[in-house]
Formats: sequence, structure tokens, C-alpha cells
Amino acid sequence: MNKKDIKSRDDVFLLVASFYNKIRKDPVLGPFFNETIKDWDAHLERLTAFWESSLFMTRKLEQKYLGNPLEAHIKVDAEHNNSITETHFGLWLNLWFQTIDELFEGNYAENAKRRARKMSTFLYLKIFEAREPQ
Repeated sequence: MNKKDIKSRDDVFLLVASFYNKIRKDPVLGPFFNETIKDWDAHLERLTAFWESSLFMTRKLEQKYLGNPLEAHIKVDAEHNNSITETHFGLWLNLWFQTIDELFEGNYAENAKRRARKMSTFLYLKIFEAREPQ
């Protein structure tokens, strides 16, 4: 298969939907997502908007992402007894890279990996900081 770069909202949706299909089946990550997300269609649209905004910042977009991922992840960690660890973020990142590599190649694909790496580090550190002292 000749792979192309991520170039459109449809490409971003394919990446996001394929990735979360893996996440939902993952024995470690799946429970966090499957217990938290009630409307997967809406969630996939929201995350497509997030990644489209992140990757194509200079373009005029149909939908701009307007959420707060930090707040959402801190809430999920609290609801799961502060059990999210760096291992979870490592697994998440490995599945993200794997999905990108299966579907795409090019500058935007590599940028999606860089942005995910930075985001996962930032989110984990902020989740850890938000925890109540024991």
C-alpha cells in the first residue's frame, strides 16, 4: 500500500477512529475510555476537531476545537482513584504511533507524533500535580 500524508479532515478522522478502535480493545487502556465515554460518535468528532486544529493551525477549519483536555484528563484520573500512570501514557503513545505508521507517512504524520509526545508528557505531569497530597 502506498501511504500518503495526513492532508484533510477525512484523513484525521480515519486516524482518530482507527486509533480509538485499538484503544477500546486494549486490556489496559480500554477500561478507562470505555467506562468514561458514553457517546463514541461525538467523542470521535471532538477528537477529530482537536487533531485537525492541532495539525492544520494555519488553515481555515470547518470546526475549531473548543475543549479543555487537561481538565477532562484530571477528572478521569480522579474518577479512577488517581491510578493513571506514565505506563498508560506510554501505551497510548505507542498505539498512536503504530496507527499513524500503518496509515500515513510524511511531514504531517511526523508532526502528529511529535505533538502527541509533547501532549502526553504535559498531561501526565499536570495530572500528577493536580492530585491531592496523601
